Amino acid sequence: MLERTQLVEAELDTLYLISQVLNSTHDLHAKLQAVLEILHKRSGMRSGMITIKEIESDSLVVSAVHADAVVNFKQPVRYHPGEGVMGAVLDAGSTIVVEKISEEPRFLGRTGLYEAELPFIGSPIYIEAGDTIGVLAAQPVNSLFLGERARFMEMIANLIAQSVKVIRLTERKQRDLQSERDQLKHALIKNYRFENIIGHSPSMLKVFDLIKQVAKWNTTVLIRGESGTGKEVVANAIHFNSGCASGPFLKLNCAALPDTLLESELFGHEKGAFSGAISQRKGRFELANNGTLFLDEIGEISASFQAKLLRVLQEGEFERVGGTHTIKVNVRIIAATNRNLEEEVTQGKFREDLYYRLNVMPINLPPLRERTEDIPDLSDFLLKRISDQQGGRLLEIKDSALRILMAHDWPGNVRELANCLERAAIMSPNGSIDRDVMVNTGLERLVSQAGIQPKAKKLPAVDVNDDNLDDRERVIAALEQSGWVQAKAARLLNMTPRQIAYRISTLDITMKQL
Repeated sequence: MLERTQLVEAELDTLYLISQVLNSTHDLHAKLQAVLEILHKRSGMRSGMITIKEIESDSLVVSAVHADAVVNFKQPVRYHPGEGVMGAVLDAGSTIVVEKISEEPRFLGRTGLYEAELPFIGSPIYIEAGDTIGVLAAQPVNSLFLGERARFMEMIANLIAQSVKVIRLTERKQRDLQSERDQLKHALIKNYRFENIIGHSPSMLKVFDLIKQVAKWNTTVLIRGESGTGKEVVANAIHFNSGCASGPFLKLNCAALPDTLLESELFGHEKGAFSGAISQRKGRFELANNGTLFLDEIGEISASFQAKLLRVLQEGEFERVGGTHTIKVNVRIIAATNRNLEEEVTQGKFREDLYYRLNVMPINLPPLRERTEDIPDLSDFLLKRISDQQGGRLLEIKDSALRILMAHDWPGNVRELANCLERAAIMSPNGSIDRDVMVNTGLERLVSQAGIQPKAKKLPAVDVNDDNLDDRERVIAALEQSGWVQAKAARLLNMTPRQIAYRISTLDITMKQL
């Protein structure tokens, strides 16, 4: 009776210790090795071995062993279903107890661990019925209470199964997250290819060449241009086509934050550094290590903060707010501004040393009014993006609408063009954006108020007899070329004034008010 009580106490102690090990943060192999060691020392289960089924096949592979001497296998030891005692446990999905291993004909002795005269217990490790993922095996030091010993081994196997299940679920989630991350990165790279920067004007071709060249280098870039010219698009293209494309890409609008918050955002802070700093926080520089940091509106930072930023750019090191530990980082800086930094340096508003540190590789983006020949391609690209965002609604833009777009001065540049096209898409009843739709957006009125006349270099001549034009576009083109005088338009179309008036009425063309 005393021996049974001692055995139960030893088993309870063993179960407690094993549960602690399996709930630890160690890797799976270390956990399994510790389980076998505890079995040996605390409950007298010798020559422990754990085999786990390979995910790619049905074979069992020895994952952990414990013996008095160090055991090293030159090659992985495997058991196929039904092969040996281990394979029999896997096949049956139930515990096998052998009173003397030397008398078991299925015993293979492949590992050289087991003593021939001792019993053997092998218990299946299964997550749920019919899903055996491994086998736990060991030798009791004697033949006493083999039934109780077998149930004890099944308890240990169950604990191992739950731990393996959690680890595999975690690994599966990590693989899914990695796969999703890779897909998102692929989509980002696809979205920010050089081809997605639209333009064939000479000024934009020059910009393309600069972007392609600077993307090969890990140098600082200063993107300059008016608001809405696409500085962030260029920054994305540089990063995702560079050698650090696999690294992080972080952005910060420097104009959006005061100095105190800007310092915390860029450099991070320690717990208790200021009121509200309830925990340590990493800044953008630290998070962007081995990647790219895009600092938009760099010209808006104050003179006092310029000195702090200069040190990071020069030395690649900083301290968190409230901290004393120096942190070194390797970050590529892409900055952007719409300000005249040279003038601000002259006026003492911007540090000269910081200006030269940023202006290593300047890229100047031309305003849209200086490259109106790109408007047709830009419009097609932007409408496709709007279409995708709205569930694939087909959108097309007519030449008559493009001619109004090309007559506008676009003070808001590409951003204004995108907003105008989205407004036109909303107001188009059938997805076709023509002159009348554009008139309803108010754009033609803006053009007229600005006193901008269509220039020959901006607006290509339209052949009113072009077979590719439909009737409505042909009549609108003739009216535009004749200054919206119906008699002159009729002559261009070889029509009588009565005929063109009838066409204007039936085609529902809104006449321009002169």
